[in-house]
Amino acid sequence: MTFRATVLTLYPEMFPGALGLSLAGRALEAGIWTLDAVQVRDFATDRHRTVDDTPAGGGAGMVLRADILAGAIDHASPAGDPRPRLLMSPRGRPLTQARVRELAAGPGAVIVCGRFEGVDQRVIEARGLEEVSIGDYILSGGEPAALVLLDAVVRLLPGVMGNDQSGSEESFESGLLEHPHYTRPQEFEGRPIPEVLVSGNHGRIAAWRREQALALTRERRPDLVGGGETGEPSKKPASGG
Repeated sequence: MTFRATVLTLYPEMFPGALGLSLAGRALEAGIWTLDAVQVRDFATDRHRTVDDTPAGGGAGMVLRADILAGAIDHASPAGDPRPRLLMSPRGRPLTQARVRELAAGPGAVIVCGRFEGVDQRVIEARGLEEVSIGDYILSGGEPAALVLLDAVVRLLPGVMGNDQSGSEESFESGLLEHPHYTRPQEFEGRPIPEVLVSGNHGRIAAWRREQALALTRERRPDLVGGGETGEPSKKPASGG
């Protein structure tokens, strides 16, 4: 099954961008996934191709109009389309690795990229948009966030990574940050590879990696560790940004 991504944006030229390179780019060429960037302005109804208007109640900036955006969504995702409709938004639920895996297991996604001050709330409700955030910061638009989300999803599609195990031993997959990695040379500027990693004892190696992952998580993301000294990962989702 091909993963179908449709992005609704005012800047379709931003796609595929980095997604046209490396693993994602090769998978795109191979047809493992497809990407269609739809210009929202094509659904404007006036000669100036206006897509926004001033916020009701006053305030700075402009808001994307519900009617224009609804027309673009209906074109990209007609009735019966099983793909989830996502809106990249700083007020959305944080993107987690668990949600990324859910999306990768599905038929694709329709991704709306906001601009200006935001999107009319009525189209969010009327078209069932799921608001998604990649972090607690503000971007100039939803396009960079959409690229991040798609990169995270595409790399998990079957056949994209050379070794499927690579995707199961990374940060957030076990609820912890990933352990440190080493490779040749055996010694670098007086720093040797930890002895346990060259011992050949796979049980010791697995235990060491778990201990290192737990220590890093406690230091850098204590919110992910909910079991105190037991080292059990927290049930709280982590931000994907």
